[in-house]
Amino acid sequence: MISAYEEFHELGHAHSAEVWLHGELVAGLYFVALGHAVFGESMFTTVTDGSKMALATLVSVCLQHGLPAIDCQQNTRHLASVGGREIPRAEFIRLITQEQHKPNIDWATQTLQWSALMALEKTR
Repeated sequence: MISAYEEFHELGHAHSAEVWLHGELVAGLYFVALGHAVFGESMFTTVTDGSKMALATLVSVCLQHGLPAIDCQQNTRHLASVGGREIPRAEFIRLITQEQHKPNIDWATQTLQWSALMALEKTR
């Protein structure tokens, strides 16, 4: 499994959103992006709410680039509290098919933008 993600990374499709504190990686999530189709894979943290910050980073970049969704794979209470929702399979397939053909984002140059998150909060 690791070799598949390493290959995806070399092809520019596997990425991470990371949280660093005093030079130490303390939280993050990894995801796969095909064009504008984004698939969250897994998160970790060693500090309180660290993975939430990593997710906030990913969400803010997606908002900045007009990505309509992140596939989070699971419907959790936490994801629902921040706007996550299930969609019908047919809608998911249509969305992924449409978004994967859009240009790739240069994920390595992206960073958290609080203004994007604050704009989202105003629409809720």
